[in-house]
Parts: sequence; C-alpha cells; structure tokens
Amino acid sequence: MIDPKKTPAQVMALSAEAHPAADDLLPAVRRTADGIRQYLIDHDIVTVPSEVRATVVETPPFMRSGTYAAMDTPGAYETKATEAYYYVTPVEKEWPAAQKEEHLRLFNKYTIDIVTVHEAYPGHYVQFLYAPKFPTKTRKMLFAYSAAEGWAHYTEQMMIEQGFGGGDPRYKLSQLSEALLRDCRYVAGIKLHTQGWTVEQATELFITKGFQERAVAKEEARRGAFDPLYLAYTLGKLQMLKLRADYQAKLGPAYSLKKFHDAYLRQGSLPISLIRRAMLGADAGPSL
Repeated sequence: MIDPKKTPAQVMALSAEAHPAADDLLPAVRRTADGIRQYLIDHDIVTVPSEVRATVVETPPFMRSGTYAAMDTPGAYETKATEAYYYVTPVEKEWPAAQKEEHLRLFNKYTIDIVTVHEAYPGHYVQFLYAPKFPTKTRKMLFAYSAAEGWAHYTEQMMIEQGFGGGDPRYKLSQLSEALLRDCRYVAGIKLHTQGWTVEQATELFITKGFQERAVAKEEARRGAFDPLYLAYTLGKLQMLKLRADYQAKLGPAYSLKKFHDAYLRQGSLPISLIRRAMLGADAGPSL
C-alpha cells in the first residue's frame, strides 16, 4: 500500500488523492464519527459519559480563517442545552480550482478519521462531556491550552497504538502527518514572534518540512501570526505521554489505559503540571 521507493512527500500526496468531493465533505465526516465512537467502547479505551452525539456542521464563516475543524460544546455550567457542534470548514465557491483541490486533499479518507479522533472521539468532545463533572468551580472555569489540545493531539497517536485503522500504514502516516504539522506550529509560533519571521517564511516551513499543500500552509502560517501558543499541541502531547508512563509506573499491575484516561479527564483542563500532582501526589516530578 506504500511504495518504499517513494519520498515521504510523494507517499503523502498519493494518500491525499482519496478525498471526498466538495458536496460530500460533511457527509464523509458524519459517516466516520459513530464508528470511531464505537471503537472506543469496544476496545475499552475511555468511558464516554453520554449518549448525546456531536452534530457535524459547516464552520461559521467568521471562524473559517485558519480553522479547518473545531468543536463547540455547551459550557461546564450549562444545565439545559446538550447540543454540541463539530465544525468542518467547507470549500468556498469563490476559491480558484487549485485552492479547492488543496483544501479537499487535507480531508482525505485517512486524515478525516484522525481529525475526528482529535475533535470528537475521544478528543475534545469526550473531554468536554466531563466538564459538568469537574470537582470544583475553579476547574470548571479554567482552560489550559496545553491540557485541552495536548489531550486531543495525544489521542491521535494513542488510537493508532490501540489498533485504530486496522494496521493500514496510511492511517499511521496520516497520524504522523498531523504530528509533524503540530511540530511545525511549534517552530513557527516561536519564530514569528521572537525571531522576525514573516508569514511567507512560516508558509515555506509548513510546505517543505510539514509536506502541506500551499493553501493549507498559508492558513497555518497566518494562524501563527495571531496564535503563537499553538505550540501547545506538541507541548501538551509530550506532557501527556510522560504522565501516562509515570501513572503506569505508579499503579503497576492495577494500571489500565482506560483507568488513566478516565482519571485524567476528571481533573479538568488544569495545567498538566497540576494534573500530575492530582494524579501522582505532591512528589509528581516535572511534566517533561
């Protein structure tokens, strides 16, 4: 399925060809969401504390700049509304044909699943289902970028580790591509705001090192100009992986992946250094 003689860029370009048509983009995302949710349950990965599903809809126009997918959920203090929206940014009719194609290639068959893992199951949507259960008012109000995005980004790798994708290397490649994208964000966020980089220089980083289509790379670079802390995806994931290893060492034979995930999600979106103390004790040690 993957030709070892081809370069990474060539392999990723071939995988990106398996994408939906513009009018099938949202239906394609809807078709995958329930299956991924069921995978969590069948493989005992995390407790999903609600039967309510997120609704896949177009990203509102005012949010589309720099956003390809996002999750919008009821707040921790909401007592009536249960609606949550999984936003997917559609193709704009006025775009030139090349830009439309580049946008759709981002949503290829394999990346759609990884993005749904991140945004919905077991990423942000499952995380926010726990919000009403957070133990204090302070935890319900706080939001640490690294704890929320770190969790969602961590779940992409974790799901592949747990067999999601059935061993198809194109799913692993898609997961690694998403990780590489976040690594480029880490570099771009710092360079744009501390070392005088231009948006065009950051765009070239995403193209040459992240193997992104130019239309996607430009939006990623533009986001870095106003969101320098989007480096928190990679930072939080690394903190999550260390926390998981330390939690497993602490619990020994009593450890399970589901127990770790449930314990983490119950803490709220505190900085991971504080979540470590809640889960491991006062001598939890550094988060990295």
